[in-house]
Amino acid sequence: MSKNTSHEAFSHNFMKITKLGHCCLLIKEKGVKILTDPGIYSTDQIRVRNLDVILITHEHTDHLHIDSLKTVLKNNSTAKVYTNRGVGKILDKEGIKYDLLENKQSVLIDNVLIEGFGEKHAEIYPGLPTVVNTCYFIANKLFYPGDFLYNPKKPVKILALPVAGPWLKLSEAVNYAKEIKPEICFPVHDGMLKPERVGSAHTVPEDVLKPLGIKFLVLKELKEIVF
Repeated sequence: MSKNTSHEAFSHNFMKITKLGHCCLLIKEKGVKILTDPGIYSTDQIRVRNLDVILITHEHTDHLHIDSLKTVLKNNSTAKVYTNRGVGKILDKEGIKYDLLENKQSVLIDNVLIEGFGEKHAEIYPGLPTVVNTCYFIANKLFYPGDFLYNPKKPVKILALPVAGPWLKLSEAVNYAKEIKPEICFPVHDGMLKPERVGSAHTVPEDVLKPLGIKFLVLKELKEIVF
C-alpha cells in the first residue's frame, strides 16, 4: 500500500467536524460532506463547496434560512436535502427539492448511514404550537438532536449538545449529556449568545461532565476538528 493510500485510509477512519456557527456544522465522513441547519446565526455555509448532503432538523429560522439555503444549493448543485414534512411544506413553496428523512427512517450515502429520530420540537411555552423536529444520527458516531433532547437508545460517540435557547435550561442540557453518555460532546445552539458572554453555557457542562469521563470540547468556529 502506498503512503498516500495508507494516509487516505487512516483519515477515513475519523470524522471531521467544523462548526460554522450555532447549529450549522460541516461534517466529513468517509469522503461524504454533510451540512446541518443553515440558519440565520451563521453565514459561512455559503462558502462551502462540494457538499453531498444537507440535513435540516426543523423550520425555525435559526436552523433554516431560505435565502442561505438557496445560495448553498446554487453553490452545490448536486447536494441532496434531507428533512421532515414540516420543513418540506416550506421547501415546496420555494420550489426546493428534498427527500424525507424522519423518525425511524434512514438513508445510506456512499456507505455513510444517516438515521432520523424523534418527531417534535421541545416545548417553548405551554399552549404554543410545536413544529416537527427530526434528530439525525450520522455514521453511528455523531448524534445531532436539533431542538429536542432525544435519546436514540443507541451508543453515541459524539454528541452535539444544545446549551442555550428559549426551550432549554442549562441543567437540562447537562443532564441530557449524562443520560446519553457520549465519549465526547460539544456545544451547539449557542449562536444567540455573545461570544464574550457565553459564560456558564460553556463552563458548567465541563465542570459536571469531566469527572464522569465525558469530554466537553468547545469548538472554535471555522476550525476543523478530527474525532
